[in-house]
Amino acid sequence: MEAKLLNDLRAAIRTIPDYPKPGIMFRDITTLLGDARAFRRAVDEMVQPWAGSKIDKVAGIEARGFILGGAVAHQVSAGFVPIRKKGKLPHQTISIAYSLEYGLDHMEMHCDAVSPGERVILVDDLLATGGTAEAAVSLLRQQGAEVLGACFVIDLPELGGAKKLRDMGVPVQSLVAYSGH
Repeated sequence: MEAKLLNDLRAAIRTIPDYPKPGIMFRDITTLLGDARAFRRAVDEMVQPWAGSKIDKVAGIEARGFILGGAVAHQVSAGFVPIRKKGKLPHQTISIAYSLEYGLDHMEMHCDAVSPGERVILVDDLLATGGTAEAAVSLLRQQGAEVLGACFVIDLPELGGAKKLRDMGVPVQSLVAYSGH
């Protein structure tokens, strides 16, 4: 990615120190989403690796992954699959547990959201430890989807999430990397 684009995207992301707890540098993409030019450039860059490919669905992880994933799905002319916290989807779902810092949580998707053999890309705003993305990939594969890759605006490489996904055979693309947490 060209240095100017990287700097533009980095400048559009707000950093909030000590949120949600001391020592954490929270990377807030709401400022990027609110900047029409930066938002468009981020979506264009997330779509770029898939130009000319057949993509059936884009799966987005609640909540910012819905915004980004919907825009990416539109650009690649694909359907959109919401992956949500347990109890938020109205139809029959499949569920998976995943680890959080202080225990377990569950995410779900509709049983009929993807069909066997459909080509899917996963989208979210930030990749940290990779637990949520890893669970989303497992849900998609459980229904027979082929997960072609995962795209994120931000990667925190020191936390190992990209390696986890690559170890699952999922190529990872991120637009901006930050050191630390």
